[in-house]
Amino acid sequence: MEKQATDQQAAGMSLGGDEPDLSGELRSAVGRLYRRFRSERPDGSLGDVALEVLTRLHKHGPQTLTELSERDRVSPASMSQTVNRLTSAGYAVRTPDPDDRRKVRFSATAEGDALARAARDQRNAWLDRQLHALSAEDRAVIARAAELLGDIADS
Repeated sequence: MEKQATDQQAAGMSLGGDEPDLSGELRSAVGRLYRRFRSERPDGSLGDVALEVLTRLHKHGPQTLTELSERDRVSPASMSQTVNRLTSAGYAVRTPDPDDRRKVRFSATAEGDALARAARDQRNAWLDRQLHALSAEDRAVIARAAELLGDIADS
């Protein structure tokens, strides 16, 4: 137990008192970065959630309402509103599931694919500019941190 406490202190984790709160700082930084990243998108009337769903349809192909709902951990009714917004705007279409005609699958239209690509390109360009402004040493640190964060996310 004492070794674990020493390891946590060395890593900057809060054990009470005045030590920095690494998990809190990380949550805050990741949250701010996520919000900033989401703000980099093409102008238009689609909200963040609808754009995320459209991007998922673009990237992963047709999906059912249940698949979309489970992925975002929202109710089917809430996801239904989102896909209705996408279909009304012409960014997605409903098609019968080829394996089960009772189900409906949603897929991005050509216009939806173009919007999803534009959003991805704009976000990537913003992030690339930020990374290129850093020193090679700082980029290496971020590359290692990204690897570790990926490991944490996959655990």
